[in-house]
Amino acid sequence: SGERRERVPPPGSRPRCPLCFQIQKLCDRVASSTLLDDRRDAVRALKSLSKASYRLEVGIQAMEHLIHVLQTDRSDSEIIGYALDTLYNVISNDLEEEEQEENLPKQVDDLGSQFTEIFIKQQENVTLLLALVEEFDFHVRWPGVKLLTSLLKQQGPQVQQIILVSPMGVSRLMDLLADSREVIRNDGVLLLQQLTRSNAAIQKIVAFENAFERLLDIITEEGNSDGGIVVEDCLLLLQNLLKNNNSNQNFFKEGSYIQRMKPWFEVGDDNCGWSAQKVTNLHLMLQLVRVLVSPTNPPGATSSCQKAMFHCGLLQQLCTILMATGVPADILTETINTVSEVIRGCQMNQDYFASVNAPSNPPRPAIVVLLMSMVNERQPFVLRCAVLYCFQCFLYKNQKGQGEIVSTLLPSTIDATGNSVSAGQLLCGGLFSTDSLSNWCAAVALAHALQENATLKEQLLRVQLATSIGNPPVSLLQQCTNILSQGSKVQTRVGLLMLLCTWLSNCSIAVTHFLHNPANIPFLTGQIAENLGEEEQLVQGLCALLLGISIYYNDNSLENYRKEKLKQLIEKRIGRENFIEKLGFISKHELYSRAAQKPQPSFSSPDHMMFDHEFTKLVKELEGVISKAIYKSSEEDKKEEEVKKTLEQHDNIVTHYKKVIREQDQELEELKQRVNTLTSQNEQLQATVTQQVSQIQQHKDQYNLLKVQLGKDTQHHNSHSDTFQMNGIQVEEVSKLKEELEEWKNKHELLQGQLREKDSAIEKLKSSQLELGTTEQSSQTSKSGGLEHNNELQKELEMLRTQVQLQSAEISKLQLENQKLQVTNTSADPALGDSGSTAPNSSELEGRLQQEIKELKSEVKALSEEKESLKQHLDSSSSTVAILQDEKSKLQQEVAESKKEQDDLLVLLADQDQKLSALKIKLKDLGVPVEDEDDIESGDQGDEDEDGDEEEQD
Repeated sequence: SGERRERVPPPGSRPRCPLCFQIQKLCDRVASSTLLDDRRDAVRALKSLSKASYRLEVGIQAMEHLIHVLQTDRSDSEIIGYALDTLYNVISNDLEEEEQEENLPKQVDDLGSQFTEIFIKQQENVTLLLALVEEFDFHVRWPGVKLLTSLLKQQGPQVQQIILVSPMGVSRLMDLLADSREVIRNDGVLLLQQLTRSNAAIQKIVAFENAFERLLDIITEEGNSDGGIVVEDCLLLLQNLLKNNNSNQNFFKEGSYIQRMKPWFEVGDDNCGWSAQKVTNLHLMLQLVRVLVSPTNPPGATSSCQKAMFHCGLLQQLCTILMATGVPADILTETINTVSEVIRGCQMNQDYFASVNAPSNPPRPAIVVLLMSMVNERQPFVLRCAVLYCFQCFLYKNQKGQGEIVSTLLPSTIDATGNSVSAGQLLCGGLFSTDSLSNWCAAVALAHALQENATLKEQLLRVQLATSIGNPPVSLLQQCTNILSQGSKVQTRVGLLMLLCTWLSNCSIAVTHFLHNPANIPFLTGQIAENLGEEEQLVQGLCALLLGISIYYNDNSLENYRKEKLKQLIEKRIGRENFIEKLGFISKHELYSRAAQKPQPSFSSPDHMMFDHEFTKLVKELEGVISKAIYKSSEEDKKEEEVKKTLEQHDNIVTHYKKVIREQDQELEELKQRVNTLTSQNEQLQATVTQQVSQIQQHKDQYNLLKVQLGKDTQHHNSHSDTFQMNGIQVEEVSKLKEELEEWKNKHELLQGQLREKDSAIEKLKSSQLELGTTEQSSQTSKSGGLEHNNELQKELEMLRTQVQLQSAEISKLQLENQKLQVTNTSADPALGDSGSTAPNSSELEGRLQQEIKELKSEVKALSEEKESLKQHLDSSSSTVAILQDEKSKLQQEVAESKKEQDDLLVLLADQDQKLSALKIKLKDLGVPVEDEDDIESGDQGDEDEDGDEEEQD
């Protein structure tokens, strides 16, 4: 061990003291003692010495012994904790203030870095430390986390690489965020801060280990922006994971974590008394939003995050803070910058921002309120820069917003009452104020309103300004050149020149208006030709750029200021080489390079505000083409003009055809819509027609049936009309008789059907009785009485059947008699109808017939009642047979009931016989021959005998 100590040259070596020998003895005890208690006491003593001024000696002599303890004594958590604490004291530079000496900071930093390098030289030491961090014991895990954090602070990239190649190294450390002990969880956040710094691979692993979910949960638990320093640490870790890491940003958006940021900015109505920690937390939260929508991110990723922030209400919440009162200045400034980047280039967000109003009376648009702060020289410089950036982001790729700003300057839209101040009026006021910073900001803002919009450049030429009472109004373009020639501050002139260059570029009409003033070209050539100081070189370069734009975009409409004449003027008064040199002053300026780096205007002081980011792009685009245009000859210019005209014609043709195609597309869409509507209407009409055709067919069928029936009726009516007329009977009465006869026939058929049903029921009764007789021999005696009753019932039913048959026969006879009566009436002598004696007889006959018809109707009604009673009887008999199979007593009771019903039927049949006999007598009186009843009875008796024989045989 002594040889190892000699290999490490002690930095800042000091004379050895008695304590050094004590440290040596303690190290020997740690290395050689066999008792765990002795080793533990020695490590505890080393720990106490490492905190004092003997950090160097302890580190040199005890480091390897302490590492050996970590490897061999893992079963004892106490000695492991002491060893980790001692190593942390040796490696860490976080000494207490009273222990630090003024002349030792650099030495301390070097000492910690050297001991860290010794420790990580063997990668197994870091792997061992990762394994110890997995232990749940507080006395092991917590010092292990602190030691690993210190190693990452001293030698971050090297330790990160070791952890990255270690199996499950990052995942082990992620478990610290889930520890229920807040001390370990909070120190775990600090450890992950160091681990994820400037290492994209580890950042991705940590993000996919569910870090976003856990960190956002911690922030919510701690109270969001009202939380303590733990919230600050979590926000710093989130920034490490998201900044310049497109993969993690996309994962954050896809995981719907943007929606969880909205509660961070719900600061409430009472905005007074903000704590320093709350300001810090909210500042970091705003920066985190800006990380997701930074202009340096890929455009697609930024756009998707901007839309997500609008849909979840985050943008609306930020605008609420923007318009609130009592918000600290630095938070307000950062909120303006954040809103700027959330709306930059996103039409939906820009439209929403244009609709935001400040809570004033009367309400004013947020844009107007912000511009009032920008042109107010009493406002803080950083706030004015933030407002300018917000205005630039609002107009970025927003032609609609540009048009709204420019329209507030046009004569037709200016408020004549003067009750409200518009954005255009504020910009004009700032453009011509005495504050050079306001001049510059207003000029740059107005230039952004014209960016890449030739239409608005032409419209802005219409703006007229009233300079003083009694003098005619002056155009905005002329007023800018007038102020420029008055020799104002450099910052004011630079701003106006940037505005003029943006206005005249790619707008020939504006160039013509500029050249129309005879004082402008001499002023520009005079500025460029002079040899001025270093501060004026920037103005000279911008004047050269403006003159070059006047040449390059000149349409030669003014004879005195054609391209060739302007080139000759430059060659004579300035010189081409000198002109190109002055033009190059712009891109060589330090402030130009700084402004070209990022869109946000960030200046250390107001004097450094010279260039705008978008203007640097314009300079880069025009510098080369202007240099070429200066050296071109007139012939080349003519050729170029011809090419331009050809291209313009071609563009016009293409534009025309595009317009035609667009119109045709619209017509096609309209025609397609009409075809769709007509198709749907046609389908509906076809369905209606089909339905109507089916209805018509049904009506036709019904009509044909009625026609056939009517034909039959007319034939029948014609064949019998004479007879009825001769007997004095009308057609309607005859038809009624026919209908009644048909009803009689139908009822007769129904009675026959009921008789058939009764027969079938009787057959079923017989078969069931036979089955009962074969299966239940033991109950023969008990069922014999039931069978006798059943036989009697069958006999009675047969008698009823014969009686019904007799009635049907009588009805058929009556029908025959009726037909014969009709025949006799038709064949009677017509002379009899003329005599006076026969007239009363026919009327009597008619009355009798009507009376008989009524009687027949009553009889039909009686028969129908009998039919119902027969039906009931059949139902009762069938139920009786079913019950007979189970209980003998029920069968006897039902047979008695059936007998009673049969007696009723016999009475009814007897009544009917009397009525039939009366009818026969009446028919005989009428002279209709009626068969003798005895003959019918004899025939019926023969049938009954045959039926009786059959029953006996059965």
